[in-house]
Amino acid sequence: MLHKIAPAQGSRNSRKRIARGNSGSGGTTAGRGTKGQQSRTGKGRRHGFEGGQTPLLRRQPKLGGFRNPCRRAYEVLSLGDLSALPAGAYDRAALCKAGLIRTNKPVKLLARGEVRGKYTLKVDAASAAAKQALEKAGGSIQVA
Repeated sequence: MLHKIAPAQGSRNSRKRIARGNSGSGGTTAGRGTKGQQSRTGKGRRHGFEGGQTPLLRRQPKLGGFRNPCRRAYEVLSLGDLSALPAGAYDRAALCKAGLIRTNKPVKLLARGEVRGKYTLKVDAASAAAKQALEKAGGSIQVA
């Protein structure tokens, strides 16, 4: 039975063969019209070409600025994040295990949020406000 299956009548069209002689549909100019850029061989124009006008991408201002290649990128730890942990001593490994930091970047403590407990932290850097807030709450910080 499978060998008798055929597509529905009229559902499949045979492809139109163009540029095969002058007579019939698709002869002579082969559907390209007469003359002009579109009718020539290799008619494609590059992406972004606007007919000789300065293209949009070249009209945009160039980005200035400077990115320091020696810049130190820190993993940020906020004081407010510490409230999710019980009071105690924490270093990079403990903070990573607790899920507060994820990467190998150096850890920097920032004074965003409030401290609710006595924490002893060992981090790579800390803002002055973070140090002050942590020590005011009875904790201590060791900057490596």
